[in-house]
Amino acid sequence: MSMKKLLLLTLTLSALYPPLAGLAQDKWDLRRCVDYAIANNISVKQADVQARLARLTLEQSQWNQVPTLGLGTQLGVKSGNTQNPNTYALSTQTYTLNNFQAQSSVTAFNFFSIRNAIVANRLAWQAALANTEKTKNDISLNVANAYLQALLSIQQTAIAKAKLQLSQNQLEVTQKQVRAGTLPELNAAELESQVAQDSATYISANGTVTQNLLQLKAYMDLDASSPFDIYTPPVEDIPIENIADLQPESVYSLALVNQPLQKMDALNIASLRKTVDANKGAMYPTFSIVGQLGASWISTFQQQDFSKQPTYTGRDTLPTLHITGSNSLITQDMFNIPLKNIGYFRQLNTTFNQFIGLNVNIPILNNRTLRTAYDKSKLNLRNQELQRDQDNLTLKQNIYQAYTAAVTALQKFEANKITVTATQKSADFADKRYHVGMLNPIDLLTNQNNYFNAQINLLSSQFDYVFKMKVLEFYKGLGIKLSKQDNR
Repeated sequence: MSMKKLLLLTLTLSALYPPLAGLAQDKWDLRRCVDYAIANNISVKQADVQARLARLTLEQSQWNQVPTLGLGTQLGVKSGNTQNPNTYALSTQTYTLNNFQAQSSVTAFNFFSIRNAIVANRLAWQAALANTEKTKNDISLNVANAYLQALLSIQQTAIAKAKLQLSQNQLEVTQKQVRAGTLPELNAAELESQVAQDSATYISANGTVTQNLLQLKAYMDLDASSPFDIYTPPVEDIPIENIADLQPESVYSLALVNQPLQKMDALNIASLRKTVDANKGAMYPTFSIVGQLGASWISTFQQQDFSKQPTYTGRDTLPTLHITGSNSLITQDMFNIPLKNIGYFRQLNTTFNQFIGLNVNIPILNNRTLRTAYDKSKLNLRNQELQRDQDNLTLKQNIYQAYTAAVTALQKFEANKITVTATQKSADFADKRYHVGMLNPIDLLTNQNNYFNAQINLLSSQFDYVFKMKVLEFYKGLGIKLSKQDNR
C-alpha cells in the first residue's frame, strides 16, 4: 500500500471511529466551550459584580429625589434649674421627660445637580455592562484560539500516527526481504531507527494534545481532572469570510460601532460629562422643603382640677393707687386651686406641634471641596477622552496588523499546498523505487520525512490562516464561529 493511501485511510478512520475513550464522553464544540467559559470564568463574574455595583449606585442616586423621613424619641430624667412647664418660671426640680419627633426634607431645587448625577450614574452602569461584554468577547477569543490550537494538535497527531504506521509497515516488509536475503540488514536497521523516531514524534504529539486541552480548560475555568474531549470538525469546513470583504479600513469603521470597548469608552465619556455638570450644580445654593412633627411628655406637667373645691389659704391685703393719687387697701381672700397630672397620651396630644418651612443652604467656605471635586471631574473627563483615543488607535493598529497577518498566512498556506503536492509526488516515486530495489532506505526516509514535514507545515499554516481570519471577523463584529450553525 502506498504512503498516500495509508495516510488517507488512517485519517478517515480517525474521523469516523475515534478512540473508545472519546466515545464514552460527550464532545464539546466551540459554542459549548464559549458558553461554559462565559458562565464560569472568574473575570466575567468580576465584571458582572462591577456592573451590579454600578446599578446600585444608580438606584441610590435615584433615591436622592425621594423625601427623607426620620423618627426620633428621647426618654430621660432632668434635674437642676429648669423652666416650670406650668408657670414657665425657673425652678429647681427633677422630672422625667419623653419627646417624640418626626422630620422630613426634600430637595426642591439644586441647579440640576441630582438630575445630572442620575444621568451620569445611568451611563456609568451602561458602561459597566459594556465592560462585561468586552470581557466576554476577550474570553471568547481566547477560548477560540485555544480550541483551534487543540484541533491543530489533534490533526498533527493523526498525521504522526499515519507516519508511524507507514514506517512500521515498511519495516515489516523490509524485515521479510532481509530474511529472504534480497536486502541487507542495514536497511532494516535504518527503518527500525525511523520507527523509533516516528514513535517519539507520535508520543510528543499526543502530549501536545493533552497540553492544549488543559490550556483550553484553563480558559474555561474547567477543572483539569474533568473528562474532556472536543468536537473536531474538518478544518476545510470552518466557514471563513472572503478576505476582500475584510479590508482594514472598513473593518475599523464597523469595529468603532460594534466593539464593546469602544462602546464603553463612549458611555464613560458621556457619564463623566454629566458628572462635571452635577459637580458644578453642587456649588450653587440648594433649596429644600422641610417639615417636622413633635410631641412631648413630662412627669411634672399639671393642670387645674376643676372637679375639686379650691382650698382656702387665708386673706391677703393689696394696696391700690387711685386716679386722684391717694392710696387705699383692698382685702382679698386667697384660695389654692387643686392641680392634677395629665395622662401620658393626653399630654402627647396636647403638646402635638407641626412645622413646615423652606431651607436654603448656600456653600460659601467649605475648604474648597466642591471646587476641587468640580476640577477633578473635568480632568477625569479629559483623561477618559485620551483613553478613548488610545483605545481607538490600538484598535486600528490591531486590525491592520491582523489583516497583514491574514494575508501573509494565506500566502504561506498556498505556498505550502504546492510544497505538499511536490513532496507527495517525490515520496510516491521513492516508495515505488524502494520496493523494486532501486532506492536505498536513507533516500526513501528523506523523501517520506519531507512529505511528512510538508503536511505538518500545511496544516499549521491552514489553522494559522483560519485563526487570523477569525480575528478579523471578530473585529468586524461577526463573532467567533467554527461551523455554519454557530451564530457566534
